[in-house]
Parts: sequence; C-alpha cells; structure tokens
Amino acid sequence: QVQLLESGGGLVQPGGSLRLSCTASGSMSISGTMAWHRAAPGNQRELVAAIDRGGKTVYGDSSKGRFTIFRDNAKNAVYLQMNSLQPEDTAVYYCNTGPRTKPGALWYEYDYWGQGTQVTVSS
Repeated sequence: QVQLLESGGGLVQPGGSLRLSCTASGSMSISGTMAWHRAAPGNQRELVAAIDRGGKTVYGDSSKGRFTIFRDNAKNAVYLQMNSLQPEDTAVYYCNTGPRTKPGALWYEYDYWGQGTQVTVSS
C-alpha cells in the first residue's frame, strides 16, 4: 500500500508562484507514473501534469507553459512548480501514482491518491 502526502498549497496573488510537493510512503520504490490532478468546486477532476519514471511528461492544456512537473525517485517524491498562477487555477490539487499507469491515463486509472492541498489564487 502506498500513502501520498501533499504540501505547498496556499493563497497567492495572480501572477504568483507555488511549488507543490508530494512524498510517497509505504513503499520504498515507486516505479510507476506520478501525477497531479485538480478539482475546482463544482468542476470535474482534471489532469494537471503526469510524469513516468523515465521522465516522460504529459500536461493538461491549462498547464502547458506555466507548470512543470518533476520527480526525485530517490526520495519517492514528485513536485509541481506553478508559475503565472491565475484565479482559474484555484482548486484542490491531488497527488497520484499508479505502478502500471501511463502518463496519458485518465484520473480513474491511478491507484493511489493523496488527501489534496488547496491552492487559492486571488487578489
């Protein structure tokens, strides 16, 4: 069993930046894809970014050019650097992983989910 713990969310002004972190525990080696999804109130869950063990990445349309996903396999961690944040980025951000999940997979194909961290972008 894998447990995921997110951190780094908070309140930022439009144009600001945040860096989200997610650390996996319960397994000393995470070899599969790790990803971030987000869910705004009343909206469907959507992909933010995903990365496989080899570094292949997939980004949601709203993330391209502004967000960067990267991982540290030695630490069983994945990060999301978010720049140029906008109010529409406000959502709960969830860390995900799946040992057999591909980066282009939909949210329900991930086996493990963190509790989420709130990101609020407001002036």
